[in-house]
Amino acid sequence: MIRVLLADDQALVRGGFRALLDAEEGVEVVGEAADGAEAVRLARRLLPDVVLMDIRMPGTDGLTATREITADASLGGVRVVVLTTFQLDEYVFEALRFGASGFLVKDIEPAELVRGVRAVAGGDALLAPSVTRRLIEEFVARSKEPRPVAELAFLTDREREVTALVAEGLSNAEIAERLFVSAATVKTHVSRSMTKLQARDRAQLVVIAYESGLVRPGWLAT
Repeated sequence: MIRVLLADDQALVRGGFRALLDAEEGVEVVGEAADGAEAVRLARRLLPDVVLMDIRMPGTDGLTATREITADASLGGVRVVVLTTFQLDEYVFEALRFGASGFLVKDIEPAELVRGVRAVAGGDALLAPSVTRRLIEEFVARSKEPRPVAELAFLTDREREVTALVAEGLSNAEIAERLFVSAATVKTHVSRSMTKLQARDRAQLVVIAYESGLVRPGWLAT
């Protein structure tokens, strides 16, 4: 059973998501929060698999709540998906930087919402590659210099190559085809890169790749 916590200041939105998700086999909404502070409290008490977190809420907003949840070692199994009205949203970028597993636009089709919840609960990052890449490029490009990431030195050449391709938006299967290796080998490289770079998941790996300068906005580093 996939346990979901809803965090949105609009009761109507929460009600709609609850009705949709509770109707799905294997999915259960275990709680609702009207602001970020309540979302953090409920996450610690209920230990959901997935938190659907509205990014803009009065009081404690979704960004602050995401940061608190992802920084709490006791909530290591909780995945946060942020909800936004705008695709290119700087707050979403910050949420990805803090460890959110992806984001969804609020007017998403119901089937895509359910698919996204299942994907994140299964350990995948919820990334629409083209949108996510544009989002990250847009805000990383505003920084004058890449952020130093000392851990990059611990990556092998192949791990750096695979990480760059993850940042390009390729799936494990597409990377395997590009590099003429098996998907299982790619998965191992991704996992090791995440460990070495202390990335919570694939979404954060993409952010680190851009912020560190391993990948520059608009092109892939060699």
